[in-house]
Amino acid sequence: MKKGFLIVLSFLFFGHHAMAQVDQAQTGAWYMYFYNMQFKDSQWGIQGDFQYRDWAGLGDMEQLLLRSGLTFRPKEANILFTLGYANITSGVPGDNDDTSGENRIYQEALIPHKVGKRYYLTHRFRYEQRFVEGQDFRTRYRYMLFFNVPFNKTSLEKDAIYLALYNELFMNGQTDIGNNRNVSLFDRNRTYLGMGYVLSPKVRVQLGWMNQKTDNWGKGQLQFSLHHTF
Repeated sequence: MKKGFLIVLSFLFFGHHAMAQVDQAQTGAWYMYFYNMQFKDSQWGIQGDFQYRDWAGLGDMEQLLLRSGLTFRPKEANILFTLGYANITSGVPGDNDDTSGENRIYQEALIPHKVGKRYYLTHRFRYEQRFVEGQDFRTRYRYMLFFNVPFNKTSLEKDAIYLALYNELFMNGQTDIGNNRNVSLFDRNRTYLGMGYVLSPKVRVQLGWMNQKTDNWGKGQLQFSLHHTF
């Protein structure tokens, strides 16, 4: 009993200490590459993203995320399904160089549609199975709403400049993560505002700002992203 109490007390102290190191006033940065490819004359394809996230802009790694999946597009529906895998290495803010690992399997449904002449809406539903180092098996539900609006064109064609918005809500599938540790059902929320430019029918670039809020902290992030269609 005494040993268990000491374990819980140590976790609470060191966990709080780690969270206290997050400088909420300091803007971080995410550098992201997204890709997708439809196999020729097929309903199948691949998509994914590679991201480097930094607590301070550069030099203080928050996460390195590598994610890819196999996609399927039904013939009679405007929807894209994905079954994928992600590997994530997470760092600790500040001078601490410790990292932790996570392997993740996910299923996703992407539903795009156009409203009027120039408003692009996309719904993304994602279900994750998470194998986080030092924790019990976890699941998570995510819903994202994207909203893109070109200014100088009526479509996202070459040379279009567009407004990019999104909001994503994360909910944990369970609260018990092992060793008498618990998390809230609410995991986090991300809100993004950015500008994009269509370089070609296959390449877009975006620059924006994202605010992420969890139960413990909230932080702004600059986002630089390249979106590539093969």
